[in-house]
Amino acid sequence: MAEMGSLPKRSEVDKQFVWAIEDLYATDELWEKEFNEIKEKLQDVSAYRGRLSESAKTLLEFLQFSDRLNMMMERVYVYANQRYHEDTANSKYQDFADKAGVLLVQMESAFSFATPEILTLSEDTIEQFMKEEEALGVYDFLLKNILRRKPHILSEELEELLAEAGDMASSPDNIYSKFNNADIKFPEIINEKGEKVRITHGRFIQLIKSSDRRVREEAFKGVYNTYESFKNTLAATFSSNLKQEFYFTKARKYGSNLEKALDDSNVPVSVYTNLIDAVHDNIGLMHRYISLRKKLLGLDELHMYDIYTPLIPDIEMNIPYEEAKKIVAEGLKPLGEEYQKVLQEGFNNGWIDVYENENKRSGAYSWGAYGTHPYVLLNYNNTLDNVFTLAHEMGHAIHSYYSDKVQPYPYAAYKIFVAEVASTCNEALLIDNMLKNTDDKMKKAYLINHFLDDFRTTLYRQTMFAEFEMITHKMVEEGQSLTAETLCKIYHDLNVFYYGNDIIVDPEIDMEWARIPHFYTAFYVYQYSTGFSAAIALSRRILQEGKPAVDDYIRFLSGGSSNYPIELLKGAGVDMSTKEPVNQALKLFEELLDQMEELML
Repeated sequence: MAEMGSLPKRSEVDKQFVWAIEDLYATDELWEKEFNEIKEKLQDVSAYRGRLSESAKTLLEFLQFSDRLNMMMERVYVYANQRYHEDTANSKYQDFADKAGVLLVQMESAFSFATPEILTLSEDTIEQFMKEEEALGVYDFLLKNILRRKPHILSEELEELLAEAGDMASSPDNIYSKFNNADIKFPEIINEKGEKVRITHGRFIQLIKSSDRRVREEAFKGVYNTYESFKNTLAATFSSNLKQEFYFTKARKYGSNLEKALDDSNVPVSVYTNLIDAVHDNIGLMHRYISLRKKLLGLDELHMYDIYTPLIPDIEMNIPYEEAKKIVAEGLKPLGEEYQKVLQEGFNNGWIDVYENENKRSGAYSWGAYGTHPYVLLNYNNTLDNVFTLAHEMGHAIHSYYSDKVQPYPYAAYKIFVAEVASTCNEALLIDNMLKNTDDKMKKAYLINHFLDDFRTTLYRQTMFAEFEMITHKMVEEGQSLTAETLCKIYHDLNVFYYGNDIIVDPEIDMEWARIPHFYTAFYVYQYSTGFSAAIALSRRILQEGKPAVDDYIRFLSGGSSNYPIELLKGAGVDMSTKEPVNQALKLFEELLDQMEELML
């Protein structure tokens, strides 16, 4: 790979480290062929309009037709966007992604009559249809879930109007994505080796973890001062996104954006507020951790750019990708031989796009389309964090693998509420294994600190994000203006509350809200915190009970969206309708703090 000062072009990356995108379509021409086929088949959708209630046969025919077309659309959309993510400056795949997005909106518009028509059916009629057409049984939960949301489904004409507004409504997200992935450029700084490097999204965390405080500070200020120079544009974009959310909230007769976002998975609003309340109740543990960090770093003043650097500076953990795969496989052994086989299949058969290249999408994710293997995007750069990211994203991917394998298409995609559970469970099992297999005091302390930072960044920080969303969405709902100054003040005050008195809340951090892409998917981030809490509980059970817990866990992974996420988790032994999983997770955080203080003070 290229030195840190430069990035290779996409065409220069070794093929063994790129995903097998050809497993979706062998050529761009095949993608275009299926794209055009979808456009043609969309013309056939209208033949079902007004007929879904005429017979069980017609309803079944329509649902099966819808599944086939949606599977094709999923492939087309995923391929176009993953190609775009490989190089966000590539105009050909920008065009593919834009065309796929427009076609998706057209498809949603074409099918918008279906739900209102299904809602004209009574439960008795649907039960009768099930008796007449045995194959309709697969759609039983889907149809019942549609009826559950009856108060929020509009007339056929209004549903079509809302679907057609989808392209316009996605504009804030699209604008932000292009700005954040392609247009924004960060300054160059001198790293700890005396080399001039340009800050990128992928390098930022590595730089801010530097043992050289000057590097941390310059990277921190370089990133947030760059965002600050666009603060008014970014505030307007963010505010516009919240306003479009509220438009759909009012149209669908929900009480709030939060209620609308959670209703898709049938998650009570109390789960969201319980999370924030539980974290507030335990905020003293976070302040205790910040105080410990200040002591162990030996600083008179702890700043926001000091909270990512390892507390054990003498431990150098430069971990090549091949070694990372071995570490992850060893850590996940408690999940059994079958899970290990799937993991190795992912490692060895083109699931993963490993390294950063010029204009590649930042961050990491797992994605894919039904009927093909999952895909994982990484920007791997040999850090311990990257090892955990590999375990995390493979958790997502294997969750998708099991759900796709077991569930029919209508239920294969799991809900976002459970999406972070499998990924975080992998991380918890990995850290447990690494801690058990070292007697070295300093390495143990280093790993404990990593786990403590997982709690800080995933449970506390994501809950802070969730609280920021709750505040800002409510302000839009109440007709208040969200200026850059307002957003920065809200964010600053939250940092003061969450991090406590032993840290200087630098003014640059006030712009961090502008760096979080997930804010453009309303009320997404809280699920990192709830998922983390559920994952801690599941990992403890797997380690303590072995095979029975693993069997329950694999059934959960195989559940897709065949039941509501709260119920799927209950089947695995975790009840997220209570505060208990959050409190259990924070109890472990307290135990880890105790261990760290015993080791280091």
